[in-house]
Amino acid sequence: MIPPEVSPVIQALLLALVIVPALGAVVVALLPAGRDRAGRLVATGFAALTFVVALLLARPSVYGGGRLETTADGRLLFLPAVEVHTSWVPALHLDLHLGLDGVSYPLVLLTTLLTLLCCAYTVWWAPDGGSGRTLVALLLVLEVGIVGTFLALNVVLFFVFFEVVLLPMYAVIAGWGGPGRRAAARKFVLYTLFGSVLLLLGVFTVVTAAGTGDLTVLAGGAGLSRTTQYVAFTLFAVAFAVKAPLWPLHTWLPDAHTEAPTVGSVVLAGVLLKMGTYGLIRIGLGVTPLGAVWASGVLGILAVAAIVVGSLVCLRQTELKRLIAYSSVGHMGFVLLGIATVTITGVQAALIGNVAHGIITGLLFFLAGAIKDRAHTGDLAELGGLRETAPRLAGLLGFAAIASLGLPGLAGFWGEAFAVVAAVQRGGPLWVTLAVVAAIGGALTAAYFLRLLRRVTHGPATPLVAELPRPVPAGYEWAAWAPLVLLALLVGLMPALVLAGTGAPVEILTGGAW
Repeated sequence: MIPPEVSPVIQALLLALVIVPALGAVVVALLPAGRDRAGRLVATGFAALTFVVALLLARPSVYGGGRLETTADGRLLFLPAVEVHTSWVPALHLDLHLGLDGVSYPLVLLTTLLTLLCCAYTVWWAPDGGSGRTLVALLLVLEVGIVGTFLALNVVLFFVFFEVVLLPMYAVIAGWGGPGRRAAARKFVLYTLFGSVLLLLGVFTVVTAAGTGDLTVLAGGAGLSRTTQYVAFTLFAVAFAVKAPLWPLHTWLPDAHTEAPTVGSVVLAGVLLKMGTYGLIRIGLGVTPLGAVWASGVLGILAVAAIVVGSLVCLRQTELKRLIAYSSVGHMGFVLLGIATVTITGVQAALIGNVAHGIITGLLFFLAGAIKDRAHTGDLAELGGLRETAPRLAGLLGFAAIASLGLPGLAGFWGEAFAVVAAVQRGGPLWVTLAVVAAIGGALTAAYFLRLLRRVTHGPATPLVAELPRPVPAGYEWAAWAPLVLLALLVGLMPALVLAGTGAPVEILTGGAW
């Protein structure tokens, strides 16, 4: 019997989150080649409709809802308030099982928002390299894969959606990127394929051992032996580490970000990377909790290494987009540290850190793209004096930088601060040491962002920057940036916007580990 809150209308909205952008991509692709701008407008319309659908699902019974059920063997299952569950390919244990809860909803909403902003951005500013109509069609396909990954409640279906993003992102980088775009795209594909093979092996291991791929049934590691969980978690952890990417499997990221067009960098940093950390929470921790506890010390050490190494590399970077890309390595380190603690506080810190990073880094890449479009370079040595030539752009860059370094009151603070708190709460010499080193790494984050601002906004004006076109950024750019600025403030002041519905599902995800 369907619970009262799961009405057919709500279920239809859930399906629409993947159907609408898929339909939009087909419609845009079928438009005549000569109607390029019309195609970009149509894609923006479909992206806006998807975002509206996501907003319509922001109801208390959906966002924070769900229900706990007790199985015959006494285990608790958390079932999301909204789900669609029907058999698809029974022989492969593949069900069409989609669901939405407090863990997935903020990422779904962020994905639909960033896709809308990126499609709208291309209406006025299509990058060189190919048809703008094709670019926005690929953005809609990326949205299908990313949203589907966050909604999937079957491990096989999760893998299918997880792989949907591979070729579209390759095409975005290779088709509309910078001079080194093809090498960067190939590197992205090779690393991601390596992770995909490991993910497939992990999925096969779990489904074969448990006889089901349903994530609500598998939560807590039901039916999986300790050895199976150890093996499966190792496969999952490495696969998701590649996608996130987590140190030391991050080397494809700086090249991809540097060469990708602005909208590609925004989607890549804002939500595509979150597929890895989300998978580590939903599948790695949820399905193989004993493996998560077994590997928690190693994950914690790697997380702190990422924080410190990412910060030190940023201090030596001389290119704007590469610096922001390497900063993601450090921020994802804080997310991994929260997950590695295998505590409710740590996982919630990771969840809000995911969302905050998507908001702030999405804004940073929008601003970096605007600067490069004007100055035709991202070399920090050739940038300077931005506060004199484009004061509003300089002000926004300063705001995004201090949000990223974790200033209290802005979105970046909560995830990093409580990841450190969770490590202290975990206790013991190792975790306290990791907490201290992570905090030092956070201070280094402030150092490299202040160095960036000193060079780009407060340094002496260079000839290139002195020639920046006036007036300051046009209205369409501000329309793309304003929602991210507002969200950085709202999430910083009201973290409950992200965490309100995470209590019950996170308790189930972490409960099987202990």
